[in-house]
Amino acid sequence: MTGASSGIGRAVAERLRRADRPVYATARRLETIRDLIDLGCTGLELDVTDADARERVVDQIEREHGLVSTLVNNAGYGQQGAIEETPLEAMRMQFEVNLFGPMALCQRVLPAMRRHGHGRIINVSSMGGRVSFPGGGAYHGSKHALEAMSDVLRFEVAGFGVAVVLVEPGPTSSAFGEAALDTMGTLVPAGDHAYDDFHRGVRDALSKTFATDSPGNTETETVAEAIFEAIVSPCPPTRIILGESARQMIRFRRESDDAAWDALVATLYPRPGK
Repeated sequence: MTGASSGIGRAVAERLRRADRPVYATARRLETIRDLIDLGCTGLELDVTDADARERVVDQIEREHGLVSTLVNNAGYGQQGAIEETPLEAMRMQFEVNLFGPMALCQRVLPAMRRHGHGRIINVSSMGGRVSFPGGGAYHGSKHALEAMSDVLRFEVAGFGVAVVLVEPGPTSSAFGEAALDTMGTLVPAGDHAYDDFHRGVRDALSKTFATDSPGNTETETVAEAIFEAIVSPCPPTRIILGESARQMIRFRRESDDAAWDALVATLYPRPGK
């Protein structure tokens, strides 16, 4: 389990421990998961962008169990800001955490899964992997890419007994929104302040979307239960959409053209420009 320090990752680790499953909970800082260790999880430090750390964690689990029977790629965050003002370095880091780190872990655990003839990979995506909102270009790009690569991976490893599941929650009652707002500190503002009003709108929209009492939000425990079922089911679904907001938005985007979608998001975000 990556990204176990808060939100969905923490809830999944707790759910698995209640079922008396062995859990390796990882986070960048061990002190953030001390309570999970007290619950019986094995806590390990892991920055998913660190190749040495990935190798060290998987090596330990394979020594102790033979293989990582289930990999839950949950670590991630949401870079926010107009594309023009988002440094390429920030975009690259978004993809390192949300895409390349998870794919590197998939590559590392798959040989043992194939040898044993079974395994499960749960990639926590988002409704943001199916629809894209203004201000989230880097985030949505990374999640759309995660969805595409998961689709390919699912076909490539099914014959070895390995199942790949994409989980697509809508907004959840977690610290994700606050962390996303913090990423706007990485932006390099245009000299003419062209996006100032837009960014104020992005901040306002994110604050409302991820408020704990926002209607349509999904509790992290609900997502955790769905992931638990995907882990224990003999025939899990390939995709799990969670939350009424996610279902409605994905359906609308699938059935509408670009003009209709742009008109919808224009009711949620101010359009940059004169």
